[in-house]
Amino acid sequence: MSRIFYLTAVLLTLFVLLGVAACSNESAQSPDSQQSMPAPSVSVVTLKRQPVQHEMVLPGRVSPSRQSQVRPQVDGVITDRLFEEGAQVKKGQQLYQIDQARYLAQLNSAKADLKSAQANLKTLEAKARRYDDLVEKNAVSKQEYDDVIAQKEQAEAAISVADAAVDVAKVNMGYTKVYAPISGQISRSFVTEGTLVTTNQAQQLAIITQLDPVFIDMQESGASILTLRQSMRNQGALDVELTVDEVSGEKYSHTGSVKFSEVTVDESTGSVTLRAEMPNPDSILLPGLFVKGHVITGRENALLVPQRATTRQTDGSLSVYVVNSRGEVEGRTLSVGQIYRDQYVVNDGVSEGEQIIVTGYQKVKPGAKVNASEWQPSSRGSR
Repeated sequence: MSRIFYLTAVLLTLFVLLGVAACSNESAQSPDSQQSMPAPSVSVVTLKRQPVQHEMVLPGRVSPSRQSQVRPQVDGVITDRLFEEGAQVKKGQQLYQIDQARYLAQLNSAKADLKSAQANLKTLEAKARRYDDLVEKNAVSKQEYDDVIAQKEQAEAAISVADAAVDVAKVNMGYTKVYAPISGQISRSFVTEGTLVTTNQAQQLAIITQLDPVFIDMQESGASILTLRQSMRNQGALDVELTVDEVSGEKYSHTGSVKFSEVTVDESTGSVTLRAEMPNPDSILLPGLFVKGHVITGRENALLVPQRATTRQTDGSLSVYVVNSRGEVEGRTLSVGQIYRDQYVVNDGVSEGEQIIVTGYQKVKPGAKVNASEWQPSSRGSR
């Protein structure tokens, strides 16, 4: 029995010694193992200056640059419509004909009154000439002579009145032809032949709308308009682009410009109206259409850092990790300006040509070695 216990003790001692040797061997190899671990992989973007377009996106509504309601200026019955509904009409083109029989008679009557006044003046002028000789010979009294002169002057005034009546009759006669006051696209006709129209009626005959160019009336808050007016003072006219379909994001093919902004803030909405002029040669933009206006407030070449590459510090500042020329990580604090899409416009903190870690920066610390590869914006790797 003692021999068995002895052998058991020797075997246990050998096992303990072998375990200690193995642990010592692992401890001796651990530094080499740590040195052989690969550097973490990160995705970086190389900074370079890019064209940036700063803009204000505002809701807008299309309104015509000119619109005219065609109305009668004399009473009468419509005898003819002389245009095609929905067609383009020119300024001065005749649109309607109003029955002119009554106005023609008034014109002829006025002309007859003018001739009568002219004949009366001739009689009084001859009488005045005879009285000139008689008054010198004391054949007529001074009073009679003065009466004749007064009658002649009244006849001259009557001619002026009759002449004015002829002009009025001609104007009324002309008003029986209804002309287009502006060029543009005419609406449907609100009256037909045989309709009695009057000068004070509420119903217009038709509406002419000028669709090229059109106005875009946009609303901006009173606070933001200060920045916009400053841009207008610095740059002059600001370009405006339109999104006509918000679902597809389709942009309008033409570019307009801001014409002016109102100088008062609407008390009920706190907004200011901004008006832009937009070319519309194909009549795509129709009055009343809601659009989204992009007012271009500035253009520049700027350094852009993706927002996903930044972290917010406890003091509110933004920081990024930069991979230097030795492949080591450096921490930087950024000074940023405006936001452009999903990126920050950087004013200070990084330089052109430096590599910013976009994904994988949680796995590294300043001073660590990394394997950097160019970041692809379409990639969905975690940061």
